[in-house]
Amino acid sequence: MVMTTLDLDETNLDTTSPPRRAAKLRSRPIGDRAFDLSIGACAVVPPVLILLFVIVLAYGAWPAIAEFRWHFLVSAAWEPNPDKEEYGALPFILGTLISSILALALAAPIGISVASFISEVVPPSLRGLLRFVIEILATIPSVVYGLWGVFVLAPWVMNHLAPVLSKSLGFLPFFSEPFDPRNMLCAILILTIMVLPMIVSVSLDAMRSVPISYREAALGLGATRWEMIRLAVWPSARSGFIGGCILALGRALGETMAVTMVIGNEHRISQSLFAASDTVASTIANQFAEAPSDLFTASLIELALLLFLITLGVNLIARLIVRRVAIGGAD
Repeated sequence: MVMTTLDLDETNLDTTSPPRRAAKLRSRPIGDRAFDLSIGACAVVPPVLILLFVIVLAYGAWPAIAEFRWHFLVSAAWEPNPDKEEYGALPFILGTLISSILALALAAPIGISVASFISEVVPPSLRGLLRFVIEILATIPSVVYGLWGVFVLAPWVMNHLAPVLSKSLGFLPFFSEPFDPRNMLCAILILTIMVLPMIVSVSLDAMRSVPISYREAALGLGATRWEMIRLAVWPSARSGFIGGCILALGRALGETMAVTMVIGNEHRISQSLFAASDTVASTIANQFAEAPSDLFTASLIELALLLFLITLGVNLIARLIVRRVAIGGAD
């Protein structure tokens, strides 16, 4: 067999000893080495920032961690009494999880349906315009959503939606008394609106990546447009759908201002969605500036640490789910 010059060069490169490779790297132009170092330093910044966040929050929360230990996670007490301070995060954790999960349960099917309509039904000349209009919702500041929720959404929920739900589904504890003017249901609805553009945008990108041959093959076999979307497009875009939903969940978990303005900010655990409640983020926003003691401040910082860890865990789980779905789809 005749070896070409390229084969010889590759063979020589493979058999080069480590000292010779190190010498070649040192002989590279200084600009290339500086570029490699700068890129490497940038790659280190995100994990270092995450580690610093955890360290700073854990340091600030340590008095509360040492005082309450694991009882902080399961206790519903929140008593800033100077004689006997006692704090627990359970109502806030439950409020955060309930509002975020229910908002995602509403936003996910709506967002995927809207993305499917824009991608597969709307004429191409209008797709860009509709996507632009939907993505405008993502640029609206959170405080604007909150004001709209206070003056429009909350009155509509109490005057129109609550009577209908309580009359038809009042036998369920979720739609029973108490009826507070600002409540968990308002927070769920406003979070649904806020995370909807993210789900639509990511779902659109996922469906655009599906090859046109998949659609043509389904239509060529006699499938209707709905069957083509359901059998050819959605399975191929499934990992994108899941990724968009998890990103939306991460935003819903950490949303602060809009939720603070419409949820009622009551320290309670209630089965009713019409009752005022609280979340981790809204509690920190409401009470951090008026913390009466160092232990109270440490408890709020521990709430922030819990929220950070929950969000980090959600994103790690999302990565695993998306990777598993992508591998399953490839197989």
